[in-house]
Amino acid sequence: MSKQTYKVCFCFRRRFHVTASEAPSAVKSLFQDYSENGIMDVDHLHRFLTEVQKEPNATKEEAQAIIDNLHLHIFHRRALNLEGFFKYLFGDFNPPLSPSLGIKPGQVHHDMNAPLSHYYIFTGHNSYLTGNQLNSDCSDVPIIQALQRGVRVIELDIWPNSKKDNVDVLHGGAFSGFASKMVYLFTINLDVTRTLTTPVELIKCLRSIKEHAFVASEYPVVITLEDHLTTDLQAKVAEMVTRTFGEILFSPGSECLKEFPSPESLKKRIIISTKPPKEYLEAQKVKEKENDVQKGKGSSDEEAWGKEVPNLKGFTSAQEKDDLDEESNDEDNVDDKSPPNVAPEYKHLIAIHAGKPKGGLAECLKVDPDKVRRLSLSEQQLEKASETYAQDIVRFTQRNILRVYPKGIRVDSSNYNPLIGWSHGAQMVAFNMQGYGRSLWLMHGMFRANGGCGYVKKPDFLLKAGSNKEVFDPRVNLPVKKTLKVTVYMGEGWYYDFHHTHFDAYSPPDFYTRVGIAGVPADTIMKKTKTLEDNWIPAWNEEFEFPLTVPELALLRIEVHEYDMSEKDDFGGQTCLPVAELRSGIRAVPLHSRKGEKYKSVKLLMRFDFV
Repeated sequence: MSKQTYKVCFCFRRRFHVTASEAPSAVKSLFQDYSENGIMDVDHLHRFLTEVQKEPNATKEEAQAIIDNLHLHIFHRRALNLEGFFKYLFGDFNPPLSPSLGIKPGQVHHDMNAPLSHYYIFTGHNSYLTGNQLNSDCSDVPIIQALQRGVRVIELDIWPNSKKDNVDVLHGGAFSGFASKMVYLFTINLDVTRTLTTPVELIKCLRSIKEHAFVASEYPVVITLEDHLTTDLQAKVAEMVTRTFGEILFSPGSECLKEFPSPESLKKRIIISTKPPKEYLEAQKVKEKENDVQKGKGSSDEEAWGKEVPNLKGFTSAQEKDDLDEESNDEDNVDDKSPPNVAPEYKHLIAIHAGKPKGGLAECLKVDPDKVRRLSLSEQQLEKASETYAQDIVRFTQRNILRVYPKGIRVDSSNYNPLIGWSHGAQMVAFNMQGYGRSLWLMHGMFRANGGCGYVKKPDFLLKAGSNKEVFDPRVNLPVKKTLKVTVYMGEGWYYDFHHTHFDAYSPPDFYTRVGIAGVPADTIMKKTKTLEDNWIPAWNEEFEFPLTVPELALLRIEVHEYDMSEKDDFGGQTCLPVAELRSGIRAVPLHSRKGEKYKSVKLLMRFDFV
């Protein structure tokens, strides 16, 4: 790894010296301060852990375990030299999110005994789609992948199959004019309320959910159903669900719950959430609606790597106006009253009732002391509602569940800024898990918290009312609560995980790091380091400060890119970390691919301090 040759033209070669990874000057200085005669023993390391790494509960036994686990090949294995100290700091034993040495990475540490409405829940949208919303395949594979990542809410659209004797999972949507024209042009025998996606049998999806539901987390999985079924097929669904899940199905049996149970009490249980059943609506009766694809193109959450997470202001155009009182795409567009000819077995399955009462948004957001429910709003509906009803939404989400979903014109399966939902207390911010991009990175970052179990306890200020019954108002600018100082020391690992011409055919890469905050508008910002030319192991040694007014909702965004003068900059890795769970001190930060998959070797050495 000492030299590397790049071919330039046909007869000329450039040779570059490739340096080995070396501890930054700040690390060398700390080693000097916390060692004696070039050796850091257990007492020295313990003092470093408590004073620099801000781990007051660290024990000498834990310090010794760090030394033992490094498997150092030095003359004194009961202590560290500079090389060993650097190896510890930049190694897997020093992650950025484990809250303390007493809590291991992946360990649940939030209070899990509060009602479900007190948690953000890792939520999927159209969980069965392999790609875009128009013509990608429906499959159980994306469902399995979502569950393996820790997603706890799976959405299924259920329709009669072509013979009307069984149930398929299929993306349905009233793309009225567009779909019917496509059907006519291509002579496809397709219901005009459906897209061109190929179906998958419901029973296959249910079996896959049962098999993989608790692989990544033992906390409950919610299945949200959007049904378009006749009464007889609803009865068939009830039989399928009951037979497939058996005793792990949570069926309270009452019309509506008075309060949601806790995640702890629902461990390894399956929960069904949908509206009270209604008669199947024939396709010709489906209304024109706001997400007709003729009204606009789907807006990606990233047109280029340089674009920030979009501000939802401006997303709603005059062509995309929707009626808050009557929203025909959402499964909640019904009154809670069930028609007389419903399948009682199906109705009995519903544990979390969904519904959008008549009478406008103010009526929808009323809190009933005798029952809890779920309400769904599209991303632009929430944006519009937040202008007038921000505190009503927060008050509603203290007892009830709010689900936010992507607007219908996102046919490319892109996503939106989840912070507007989270800052209003929305528990189920539903995302297209196949819609890779910056918005999904934020979702991954949020649910790295609490051991990655898929449930994150909401901040107290979103759960409690003041003495005058006032609640948190996301629109109000608050004073700075704390400042996060971030130092980007260096990075390594690209040399091992990428081909040497991946970034530049003629020279080593020119890396820079972007680091910033996603949070409430007052906290949101992005900064960048200088670009270091021709270096596989860049050492930036730059410090940034981020004043935070609502640190409880802040996510630290980190991206590495390779500068390209003539083309779009190349992607070199990313991660998103919940600020509330950041460990102070010097930490090794693993980076991930665009799809959120962790690289084998690529990571940054960074320092985090709160002042």
